[in-house]
Formats: sequence, C-alpha cells, structure tokens
Amino acid sequence: MKCSIGFFATIPMAVLFVTVGLGYLFGKLRVGPIQLGGVCGTLIVALVLGQTGCQLHGELKEVAFALFIFAMGYSGGPQFFANLNRSTLRYMVLPLIEAVVVLAVVLAAVSLLGLDAGTAAGLAAGAATESAVVGTAAEALRHLGLEPSGMARLEANIATAYTLTYLVGLISIVFFTSQIAPVLLGINLRTASKEMAASMEAATEDDVASQPALPRIVGRAFRVEKAVGLAIEALEHEIGGRTLVIGLFRHGVAAEPTPGQVLVAGDVIALIGRRDRLVKAGGLIGPETLLPEGHSDALQLAQREVIVGERAVNGFTLSELFRTGTSMHLRAVWIQRVTRSHLSLPITPGTRLQYGDHVTLVGVEPMLSAVVRQLGKEATTTDVTDLVFLCVGILLGLAVGSLTLKVGGIPLSLGSGGGALLSGLVFGWINFRRPAIGAIPQASVQLLKDLGLATFVACVGLSAGPDAIVLIREHGAVIPLIGLAVSLGPACLSLWIGHKVLKIEGPLLIGAIAGQHVSTPAISAIMAKSQSSVPLLGYTVTYAIANVMLPVLGPVIVGLAHVIR
Repeated sequence: MKCSIGFFATIPMAVLFVTVGLGYLFGKLRVGPIQLGGVCGTLIVALVLGQTGCQLHGELKEVAFALFIFAMGYSGGPQFFANLNRSTLRYMVLPLIEAVVVLAVVLAAVSLLGLDAGTAAGLAAGAATESAVVGTAAEALRHLGLEPSGMARLEANIATAYTLTYLVGLISIVFFTSQIAPVLLGINLRTASKEMAASMEAATEDDVASQPALPRIVGRAFRVEKAVGLAIEALEHEIGGRTLVIGLFRHGVAAEPTPGQVLVAGDVIALIGRRDRLVKAGGLIGPETLLPEGHSDALQLAQREVIVGERAVNGFTLSELFRTGTSMHLRAVWIQRVTRSHLSLPITPGTRLQYGDHVTLVGVEPMLSAVVRQLGKEATTTDVTDLVFLCVGILLGLAVGSLTLKVGGIPLSLGSGGGALLSGLVFGWINFRRPAIGAIPQASVQLLKDLGLATFVACVGLSAGPDAIVLIREHGAVIPLIGLAVSLGPACLSLWIGHKVLKIEGPLLIGAIAGQHVSTPAISAIMAKSQSSVPLLGYTVTYAIANVMLPVLGPVIVGLAHVIR
C-alpha cells in the first residue's frame, strides 16, 4: 500500500475503506429501476483516487477475490444443481446463448479494432453486468507470461473498460426487457402475465403481485347455519384466498374434514386463512363460536420455514404434490411464501418447487411437522462460521484452478477464481444436503461476497491510475458502442429463439432474458411493468445458470484475445 496524500500517507490502508465506503454511497444513487450499485461505484471512486498515486499492492486483492468467488458458489450451489434437470432444459439454452454471443462479439472487436486482452475482458464484464468476470479475467492475466508492467496495464484496462460499459449494459438490458421485448412479442406484459397467472390457477391477485404484502394468517371457528348442504371444498372456494377447513366437529365429536364432506346444521368448523377473508366468512357460514372443550388447540397456528431437499418434491408443482398420498397433510398447511434466490415466487398450483427453495408454512400440528418432513429440512440459523470447511473449500479450489490445459497451443485454465467458484458450488451443495457439515450463516456469506468483491475492485481501480486515461483516449467513444452490442445481441437472439424455437411463454421468456443477463434491476423493472411476479419463474432458472457460466468467460476471453491480437 502506498499513498502520499496527507492522512493516507500516515495510514495507507485507510484508502481502502474510503474507496469502498464512498463507492457504495455513490452506488446507492437511483433513477427509476436503474441503480449504479456498490461494485461499479467503488470502481469509479477507485479510478478517480488512483489518479493521485494511491495504490494497494500485495496479495490483498487475490485473497479478497477468492473469498468472494467461493462465497458466490457456496450460496448458488443448491439452485445451480437443482436447475440441471429436464424440466428446465429449454431455459438452459438462454445462458448458453448469452455466453456464446458475448464471446463472439468481444472477439470480433478484438480482431477488428485490435483490443487487448484486458480491454476485451472488461468490455464483456461491464456490458454483461457480471462483475465477477473482472476478477476471473484479472487472475487469468498471470498465465500469459507478461512483464509486470504489461500485466499492470492490461489489468488497468479491465477496470476502465468495465466502468465505460457497465452503465450502458445496465440501462440497455433494463429498457429492452421491460419496454422493447413486449412490443417485439406483440404482447401487453401486464395482461399477458395476468392471463398466465389465471392459467396457473393463482388463488388471488396477491399471489402474483410484484411486491405482495403477505397477509396475516388467522384461525376462526364458526357454527354452520347458512352453509348447510355445502361441501367443504365448495365452501373453501366460496371464501377464497386459499382458506382451509382444518377441523370439523359434529355433535361435539371431531370428524375428518375431507373435501367432499357435506356440512349439516350445527356443525362447528375451524378455518385458517387470510384475516380479511375470514372476517367475511360468517356471512356464508354462520356465527363465530368457540371450539368444543378440549379442542381449542386446533386453531393454535405455528409458522415454520423449510428448505426443499427431498427428491420426491424437486421439480413437482404444488398441484402435483396435492395429488400425492400425503395431500391431506398439505391441505392442513397454508403456504405463505416460496423464496428462490432471495425472490418471492407466485404461489399457484403451477408453481414448481426445486432444491434449495425456502418455503414458509403456517398451520397446526401435527400436520405442519408432517409437511416439513415431506418437503425437506427445517431451516436453521447459526451465528458460527465453519472456518475449517471454508478454508478446505478454497484450498481445493485453488488447487483445481492451478491446472492448465493447452488447446491448440492456447493455455486454458480455470485459474484460482474459477477453481474457487467450482469448489464453492460443490461445498454449497454438500452443506445443503448435510446441514450439519460446513455451516456458514447467510449474513456471513453475503459479507464475504460484498466486501470481497468491493475490496478486489478497489485494488484494481486504484492500481489502474493514469493507464485508465490512456485507454479512454484511445478507444473511449468506441467501447460503449461495442458494449451495447454485447448487451443487446444475446438478448435479441434469445428473444427470437425463445419465442420461435423454444416456445417459452412471453412473461417467462422476458424474465429469463433478465436472468441470463444476471440483472436484478431488469427483473425489478419487469415486475413493476407487469405488476406480477410470474416472470420470476423464468428469471430464477437462467439466473442460477448464468451466475456460474459467465464468470468462466473471463479466462476464456483473456486467453483467446491474447492469441488473436
């Protein structure tokens, strides 16, 4: 570390925290769905401070990136492997299109404009808005056998090209998916999403709202006076909102509340459901009352969160699960939320569960515990990180990344970044299948990802220094234009192939394109435009695959661009 400016000259490491802090503050600026983000903000601040001569040297950036990329693989492992199945096969084509087109456009620019390997990798990272490529590409430079000064220049070009193209890639993919793609498909995104939700038999509008306010679930008991002769299934449908009859008492004796059971005068029924629905239920059933003595615990609701992990559940829709032999268990439980990749999915009979999904359940015992066992394992929280597991995982990743394969004389290697990503995926899956092994709290994983990448890009940006100005003068106006092609080329091709060949429904296809671009702002804009979370069902699949596939482009682009040029 070195810096000759005032306070920083005395405490050089302070420049790191100033850079990251200001970068994340700058990255909070938002215009509609567009937000610069902490990583890009940090890189911009680092490039500016780098003009003063402040730099960070040593192994800090390599350590920071190894922690980040392992944590990214660890958190994404369950979803990545869960999406490698036949039901998602057609969606897997889209991330592949993204990777191939990005690679083709970037290498064409290298050939036509003479871009160096660093600029090419930074262009891909920024235009595809995949920050991890910055790290995997920078690490790959070490395998080119360059002089230290030449490697430093290429590394600086990665940072500069990324900064020049990131905003172009971000704005273009948000605008394309939310505004242009629906027009090209000839659909009204909101109407199409609503129609698709109806075809999936969404229970209520709240199930598909872009930001659903989760209703408070309550239990009530009513004496049957007005619903005489009505079957339980029909009554639940009349009340709506996924209301469930969980108890039936006839002449003070508990009876099985089957869907076809016909109600008679004097029956007492126990229901759980949304408060606003049950408040009005008395008008359909009769007066609210107390449960018979000794049965008051029938309305004692509990909430549990389960992580889907059973093979018999993975890939099945909620409707299909209801038709299994344990459907009565599911009938007695209210599925309040299904979360995948930290996003809430629409709750419909057509919603397909997969490994790693977090499902929040509300119900009564013993049915609630039975459903937890049927779906997977109850989510547990821990405050302790298994550092042995973390270190072993990173060491194995570094060992795998050190292996080099020559193809046509071109040295190809995953590098330490790619190796750590691969080991993170495997170790994340191991922890998912065996929670007692390798526990790393979610908050710790997120900190490793955020601080690790921010520290890495701060080091790269500060070291770029005056080299950034040289690249801007040489290619400044051209690089953003190429970035537009890198961003929109894969999106346009995926839209055509997804619609014409793969026959993916419009809302799902648009969400999937946002996912192949790993763009959270894009899916946010799509959900706001559609007023629906239906596009998330396409987004989560391609996001999980692209989040692993795109970082691998870093070493590939560096190796091929170096040979071509």
